[in-house]
Amino acid sequence: MSGTTPQGPEMEIVHLLRAVTVELGLHSARFAQCHAMHPTDVRALIALMDAARAREEMTAGRLGAALGLNSAGTTALVDRLERAGHVRRVRGERDRRKVVIEVSEGAVALGRAFFGPVIERAVGLLETYDERERAAIRGFLTGVRDAVAEED
Repeated sequence: MSGTTPQGPEMEIVHLLRAVTVELGLHSARFAQCHAMHPTDVRALIALMDAARAREEMTAGRLGAALGLNSAGTTALVDRLERAGHVRRVRGERDRRKVVIEVSEGAVALGRAFFGPVIERAVGLLETYDERERAAIRGFLTGVRDAVAEED
C-alpha cells in the first residue's frame, strides 16, 4: 500500500459505503442480541431468505459454505435455529432424498418487524431516483460486492 490515500468525491462515497456497512452490522447485532441469537445465526437466516427469494433450495452443506463454516459448525447452527423455531428441515422438492433448510414464517415475521422500517426507508429513497440512477446504484453495489467476493 502506498503512503498516500486517494482523496476526492469517489473516496467520500467509499467512506459512506463503509459507514453504511458498519451501521447495518450494528443494527443486525442489535437484532441478534434482542432475540438471543449469535450474529452468525442472523447471517444464516439472511442467506436462507435470499435462497428462498431466488427459488433455490438450501442444503446444510451449501449454507455452511456460504457462511464459511465446517460441517460440525453448520450442524450446530441449524440445530440451534431449529430448536428456536427459526428454521425447519424439509425434503427437497426436486430431489426428495435431499434435506433442505427453510426459514419459518415466524422468523420472517420477526425479521420484518425489526428490519422493516429500515427497508421501507431505503425503498422510499430509491423511489426518488429515476431508473437510470437506480441502474447506476445497482451497478456500483454489484461491483463492490463482486470486488469483495474476489478478495475471499
